Order: sequence, then C-alpha cells, then structure tokens
Amino acid sequence: MMETLGRVLVVVPTYNERDNLPMIVERIRTALPEVHVLVADDNSPDGTGEVADGLADGDDHVHVLHREAKQGLGAAYIAGFRWGLREGYDILVEMDADGSHQPEELPKLLEALADGADLAIGSRYVPGGKVVNWPHRRELLSKGANLYTRVMLGLPVRDATAGFRAYRAATLEKVGLSGVESQGYCFQVDLTLRTSRNGLRVVEVPITFVERTVGKSKMSGKVMSEALWRIGLWGVTGLPRRLRAGRDQ
Repeated sequence: MMETLGRVLVVVPTYNERDNLPMIVERIRTALPEVHVLVADDNSPDGTGEVADGLADGDDHVHVLHREAKQGLGAAYIAGFRWGLREGYDILVEMDADGSHQPEELPKLLEALADGADLAIGSRYVPGGKVVNWPHRRELLSKGANLYTRVMLGLPVRDATAGFRAYRAATLEKVGLSGVESQGYCFQVDLTLRTSRNGLRVVEVPITFVERTVGKSKMSGKVMSEALWRIGLWGVTGLPRRLRAGRDQ
C-alpha cells in the first residue's frame, strides 16, 4: 500500500500539548514506521515546541514547523500542507495531538486512498464509527453541526467536521489553499465542500473517537459561531448551483 501511495506526511498541529505530543508521535511511528510527522506548533507557551524539537533531533522522520503565534487550527493545517507540498509528499494527513484520533486506525484511511479516494475522512457517524467518553452535550452538538452542514450545503457526508483525514497532494492542489480563511471545525467543512464541488471522491471510513484524557479542549464559542455563519453563507451562495444540478439530473 505504501509503495502505491508514495510518501506520507502526518500533520499534527499543537498548542500547549507538551504532555500529549511524545505519546502521539510514538504511536504514529509505531503504527506506520514509513510515514513522516510534521508538528506545526503555534508558539506554545508550555514548551511544546521545544519538546517537538527534541523528538525531531532523535528521529529523521519527525519534523517541526515553528509558527509565530496561535492563529487557529485552519491556519496551522494550511501551513503544514504547504510545507508538505513543497517537500514533495504525496499524501497529507490531519491528526490531533491529544490522542482522540488513534494512529492505529491510520492504515484504514490510507487504504481508502489506495482504493481510489481523493479524500478519506475518519468518520464517527457512519456504521462502525463511534465516540468514547465524550460528554453527551458535546456529542449532541457535533451531530447537530453535521446535520446543519448536510442540510445547508447538500453534502452527502455524515461527519464533515471530522479532523482525522487523509488527502492526496493532488486533491489539495486542485481545490486550492490560497482562499481558505476558515478556522476551527469550519475549516474541515470548507475543505470537504471544496473537494466535493471539484468532483473528487470523498470516502468516509469508520473510526473510534476517544475523548482526550490530558489537557484542555480548544473548542470555544468563537469557533462554533464562525462555523454557524460561514456554513450558512456557503449554503445560501451555493443554492443556485444546487438547484441547477438538480434540474440537470
């Protein structure tokens, strides 16, 4: 599979994740020793960047991208993707640093790409997917956000907000990164929508999402409000296109 896919880079954005980072990097490297890891650190005040440098010093498959300040999840991933594209990686993976995404399930995403997908999403809400130890309120909020996304955008994706996913480099190059301004979970919806609208194949792979046990979630009211208004705006502006597509069928 790895020979078919080429070089794989797992982008792990961090902000105050020094206690989680060594564990997650070790699990990635154990699950798939061939892949490379890029830690994109937003100048974490807890010293995460220094921890990442130490990991990179001892492993030539680990790299660090030091960013000047905390600018949001989307900006961190865009910076990581651009770094990976410049370095010639063929597959770029998103993965959280807090352990909620299990590296041991990464081969399933890569297998979906090997089978022809352009974007493989690790989905909590397709048959076989589940969440573990998540507060009931958070799960309801997540499912509601995905229902809102499907209704507003007409996306046939059950978990468009998911942050465990793998892209072909060609997919990112085709959808374009220069116009992406969304942050937080809205960023995931944005790239899913761009991928779908470009006629590329999106596949959802069931995963088990595990609530973090160390550190604090970065979810905030600002993140949720951005997703609400941006997705609503995309839904309204994209409605004429959806109506034309329905008439043409």
